[in-house]
Amino acid sequence: MTAYNNVCEDAMDEETQPLDADDLMIFADRITCLPPDDAEWVGRLFKECLRARMREAELLERSVEEPAQESGGKELDVQLAQVALDAAEWLKTLWDVGYMGAGSFPSQPRTAFPLIALEDVLKSSLFARIREGKRPLPFPPPTRSGLPWHDLVEGEAESHAVQAEMIDDGNGKAIRAIIEGCAEWQVIEESGNGRDYIVQHRGKGPLYRLSVDPFFSTLQRQAPHWERQIRLQERGGVRSYTLLWPKADGSVQEIPLRAAAWERAESEAAYWIANNNPEMYGQVRFERVQTA
Repeated sequence: MTAYNNVCEDAMDEETQPLDADDLMIFADRITCLPPDDAEWVGRLFKECLRARMREAELLERSVEEPAQESGGKELDVQLAQVALDAAEWLKTLWDVGYMGAGSFPSQPRTAFPLIALEDVLKSSLFARIREGKRPLPFPPPTRSGLPWHDLVEGEAESHAVQAEMIDDGNGKAIRAIIEGCAEWQVIEESGNGRDYIVQHRGKGPLYRLSVDPFFSTLQRQAPHWERQIRLQERGGVRSYTLLWPKADGSVQEIPLRAAAWERAESEAAYWIANNNPEMYGQVRFERVQTA
């Protein structure tokens, strides 16, 4: 009976231990093998667990109040834990979304994860982005010289000098553009003067005005042309933010946002749009509405 109890206790101890990065990646791999209906909700639950683990690491780091010379080991453990979580999120995003150009990654169904070298880690703007506490985009951003160009999508600068050339359909109609070596730009609209175009990367994210010049071209992010409301309600000292999203049937969908301030609410709203309406990402401005 004692031996049985010991076995049970050992099993319970294993079940209560946090999963390491390898275990997390194994789960991520298994999710892709599930039926589509199950994979969707299991995948969302898995992402939520990853966010909870990252939050737990943040709280642990903040709770370390001992002097540096006495708590150096604990601080190092927390930092390593955060790096492991960030690495797991990075690898999962590479697997699911296909960053870093995606050219060297096998297309679905994937049977083996590609080999990643130290140089890939050091040069990855996606990994650097995750280490800064930012969420990865749910779709690959444009690339510049083969590297993800997040600043073009989210940076403060709206205009960039670029090298660009147009690709036509054989009849003189521009259909694609090659910008900074990235050939996945689609022409949405042509001005008619033969040098100004509205383009979008892969049909997702912001719209840009591309002005082509023999010497240098410019790529300018266009101002948002949709507006959606974010509503703040405060009751009993509890604040809640909600994105109001109009549906095709005229009704309004209310999306709860996990935020404690307006800036975070807008960030969460933008992330929801990137996941659910990627063709509108970066093209929506938010109106702040506070209700009693």
